[in-house]
Formats: sequence, structure tokens, C-alpha cells
Amino acid sequence: MTLNFFPITETVDHISLIMGSGFFSFLIAMILAKPTINFLRKHKLGKNIRDNGVDGKAAPLFNALHLKKAGTPTMGGILIWGTTLIVILLSRLFSYLGIIDHSLLNRKETYLPFFTLLAVALLGLLDDWFNIKGWGKKGLPVSPKIFTLTLFALLGGLWFHFKLGYDQIHVPGVGDFPMGIAYIFIFLFIIVASANAVNITDGLDGLAGGLSIIAYMTYAALAYAHGLLILSAFCAVVAGATIAFLWFNIPPARFYMGDTGSLALGATLGVIAMITDTVLILPFLTAIFVIETLSVIIQLASKKLRGKKIWHIAPIHHHFEHIGWPESQVVMRFWIVGALFACFGLVLGLVGMGL
Repeated sequence: MTLNFFPITETVDHISLIMGSGFFSFLIAMILAKPTINFLRKHKLGKNIRDNGVDGKAAPLFNALHLKKAGTPTMGGILIWGTTLIVILLSRLFSYLGIIDHSLLNRKETYLPFFTLLAVALLGLLDDWFNIKGWGKKGLPVSPKIFTLTLFALLGGLWFHFKLGYDQIHVPGVGDFPMGIAYIFIFLFIIVASANAVNITDGLDGLAGGLSIIAYMTYAALAYAHGLLILSAFCAVVAGATIAFLWFNIPPARFYMGDTGSLALGATLGVIAMITDTVLILPFLTAIFVIETLSVIIQLASKKLRGKKIWHIAPIHHHFEHIGWPESQVVMRFWIVGALFACFGLVLGLVGMGL
């Protein structure tokens, strides 16, 4: 695996496409943000605070911290994937009319992440609807949600392996290792884990949004280094839309992304990692997401095996909130740590490609 270098004039054009796509996405999302918030408020599409924690038992500490947020509009992820849909369709139209050279709807590079973004967003939208209506346990029951996500990831893994011929994992600085049929199950794990990791992290105003921007902007750079120009522009489009979302999601949040945003952003990151063969870099680019997920696993394991909790509340961002850190302080410090890990992951990814 080696870096792809382009002539300087071509590189300038490419950077213009990537940055222009991201900025165009940001502008469209900023225009649509207030109408989206007003629509969600008008139709009373507000969040219900779950009564139970990750273990299914009553969560009085969590409710004490977040009950005040009940009723805040959710489903804000519609702004992110809706803007991405608009930008990609417009790029297709402009390309057909000869206004621009590149459509962002590209079979080799963006069909799969784009389809993943939309498909998983619809699953998340259903979960958000259950939450708003107070059905189930204020959300889609865990079993059918995980089953559907797992089935989708399995089909994706089968497609990648048998249709596209993906069967290896790149170890930075070492080389490529064939996985054979095991690639399918690695793919499945990465997609399901990524989707749920972002979903778990989406618990404080601005937290998941800011970390998602960091991850997608880093992947825009890595995708370009791999010679995947259109995928790089796609990452910039998602990042641009998420920046506009974050503008209205920082404390106090005007709306939340909901599962339609968090599940979709996470699953799509997983697909991008598989396309760019950077699955071992992904944990660095999404370090906070990984830490948040591990904090839940550790908490559940400790309660089951020892009968005691490690954290006051899991995921760990609620622990820091409960011990006295202001919400904005938790968010900003997690952004800083996430950005530092992402920088390290980017360097590791570039060095591993032979820079």
C-alpha cells in the first residue's frame, strides 16, 4: 500500500473539489437547519428520556442529570444525511449538465458508504419514532434493532468479499494479511461496533457531533492519500453537514441528532474504514467512541461479576458529568482527546502507507 501523489495543478483542483463540496454542504445545512428545528418543534418530535440504564434497570442518577432535556427536538440527524443526499444528487445533476467535472455518486467509491448512510439512518429514524411515541422502552427494542443492523452488516460483508473481492487487512508498517472468509465477520463486527459506538457517545450536547466531524475530516485526508478523490469529497460533505448541525447542537442544544444520525454516522465510518483498508487505524480516529463503548462493557461486566459499579454512570461521559464537570467541559475535553488521537491515527495511517 503506497501513497498516491498527483501533479500539483491536479492536486489543487482536487483540493478545490473536496473543500468546495464540504463548504457547499455546510451552507445548505445551515440554510435548512432552522426550518428543520421548527418542523420538529411544530410536530412535537421531542426526545423522551429513557427510564432505564444500559443494563435495563432504573437509572435515577441519569434521570436527575438529564430530565430537563426531555422534549428537546430529536431526529436532527435528518439534517446531516438529508443534506448529504441533496449535495450528492446536485453533484450528479451538475456533472450531467457539464457544470462540474466530478459527480459525487461514484460506483467504486461512494455507492456503498452513501447507501449505508441512508439505510442505517432509516433504521435509526424508526428507533427515534418509537422513542417519541413512548413505545417499547421509549425506543425500538434492542433485539430487533441489533438484529437488523447485524443483518445489514452481514449482507455488506458478503458483498464486499464475494462481489468486490475484499479479503485482506492492512497492518500499518507491516503489510497486508489475507483473511479469507473471516473478512466477512470482521466487516460485520466493524459496522455494528462503529454504529453502536457513536450511538452510545451521543449523550451530551455536541459530543458525538464534534467527534464525528474530527473522524470524517481525518478520513477525507486518508481517502485522498489512497487516491480515492470522490470518497474524500464524500467525507467532506458529511463533515460539512455535521458542522452545521453542531452549530445548533452545542450547549444548550436546539435539537439532537437522534439514532437516525448517530447510528448512520457510525456505520458509514465503518464502511469507509473497510473501503480504505484502514480498519486497524479506525480505533485511533474514533478513540473516544471506543473508550465510551468500553466503559459500558466494563460497567456491565463489573456489575455482573462483582456486584459493583466502576463508574457512577455509564457511558463514561456521564460519570464525569456526575462528579461535577460541567457538560460543556466534558464535551470540549473529549473533543481535545479525540482530536489528538485522530492526529496520531492519521500519521500512523500515512506512515503505514509508505510515506
